Amino acid sequence: MDDIGLPLDELLEELGPQTATRLGPPSSTVVRATEFHEALEELPEQPGTLLLAPSAVHAPDAGLARLAERAAALDYAGIAVKCRERDAERLAALSADTGTPFLRVGERVSWHLFDAMLAQLLGEQRHSEDTHRDRGAEPLFALANELAEFFGGSVAIEDLGRRIIAYSSVPGQVIDRLRTQGILTRRVPDSPFNDDQYRTVLRSRTPVKYPRLDDEEPRVAFAIHAGTLPLGSIWAIDASGTGPLTPEQDARMRAAAALAASSMLDDLRVRRATQQPREDRLRTMLDGHDIVGSEFAELGLSEERGAALLAFAFEHDGRSPVLAQLRSTVHRHLALHRPETVTAVRSGLVYALVEQQTARSATELVEPLLPVVDRLVGPGVRVALPGVARHPVDVAPLRALSERLFDITSADTGRAAGADRLFTVEALRPALVFERAAALFADEPVLRSPALARMAHEDVAVAETLAAWCGCFGNVARTARRLGVHENTVRYRLRRAEEHYGVSLLDADSLLVAWLQLRSGERRTSLGSGSSPGAEPRVRSESRS
Repeated sequence: MDDIGLPLDELLEELGPQTATRLGPPSSTVVRATEFHEALEELPEQPGTLLLAPSAVHAPDAGLARLAERAAALDYAGIAVKCRERDAERLAALSADTGTPFLRVGERVSWHLFDAMLAQLLGEQRHSEDTHRDRGAEPLFALANELAEFFGGSVAIEDLGRRIIAYSSVPGQVIDRLRTQGILTRRVPDSPFNDDQYRTVLRSRTPVKYPRLDDEEPRVAFAIHAGTLPLGSIWAIDASGTGPLTPEQDARMRAAAALAASSMLDDLRVRRATQQPREDRLRTMLDGHDIVGSEFAELGLSEERGAALLAFAFEHDGRSPVLAQLRSTVHRHLALHRPETVTAVRSGLVYALVEQQTARSATELVEPLLPVVDRLVGPGVRVALPGVARHPVDVAPLRALSERLFDITSADTGRAAGADRLFTVEALRPALVFERAAALFADEPVLRSPALARMAHEDVAVAETLAAWCGCFGNVARTARRLGVHENTVRYRLRRAEEHYGVSLLDADSLLVAWLQLRSGERRTSLGSGSSPGAEPRVRSESRS
């Protein structure tokens, strides 16, 4: 594997001692990427990552040790921190114990500046590696040159992460400032037009031509697809000017995109670079931050059909190796049926996003997967199906809903039967209503009837009977069978509820509020005791009257 990176000690030499120094023994670990540490999030499984941890040094020793051990298990290149002189010896000892190098960042160096310096050094190293390649032997570079000769302007081939993976170098080609900057940094420069343009290009089935914008020359762009799965895009500066796209230009772009797709699929390095942005897009939507609106297009999902979110929970230890195995299993299975599938691990759950199809529901897609997961990962995986997102901003609320579906189901629901392990809004809507009602009564005590609260505390049998009677639509005989008592016992308890607690048994609205308060209270009690949600309340033994 020809992964690119810089050895840690060599990187420190480039940075200089005023910027960062190593704490602990020398290390030949190769740094390939950087990542800021988020205390509440899982560490990404990216070997060679240098973890930037601004606040980690202030954590308790045990927490810092766990972070270092986790980083070592993931083959991280090290952890960068800022610390006082008195903490340096402690961190050096921790580095020796865990095998994770620590970098001490200079106090006067801001974290954003440090991250930028690392990005520049790693970027320059990648650029240096690329310049030693034989460009003529690279199919994508040759393809870019061929297109540039036809259009008369510079051509760039990009992956989904908007990184330039190939570009033309034809003498005399028209080139502008934006393209020059992109080639130098190997990444598309930021522009206020970017998000809308990429969304349009990735969704379009025909090449798109953009007119001159400020100092940017006219461009022709077309998406690179493998079937319905986006891989990237081709952007060609059109030296002919702002006229409409000609049939020959259309045909050339289509042919170039097909050749680029074939080459990118054959290139394992490019496939890895393409998959990571897909995961990043899903994580962005799950978190609900920095959404630009083009995420569905970049993932090959139709906004017209929408995308179904699937959440997988492993009810045992929830450790990362198990989650990684679960994610891999889920992705392989779903991708066989839905090539556009994208998966990611977030906060102890595995999420998958697939395009909604009327021919096969999400439940039908997941049910055959459960036996496979049981065999390869272990029994006990549960699945929440919160619904369909019509726009990228809908994914985060669906994530929150999936967590609620798991929360209102107890651990013992994950039994052998597949239906007991698939949680849908339709099946759990009553439980969701009771959950919200319980929160409403807790947040606004004025809505609770003091008499009912006293009844539930002092006269449990009467409260349970009233709730069961409401659930049986006022049928005394059915209520008696459900509770296992005599019908006269039911009548006696109902009279007691009416006479001692002021419950109006003939007013539908009052009964609805009373039943909702009692059922909400039962739900809170059942969740606290670990019993199954939705189960009937257990009544104390009582002699028949």
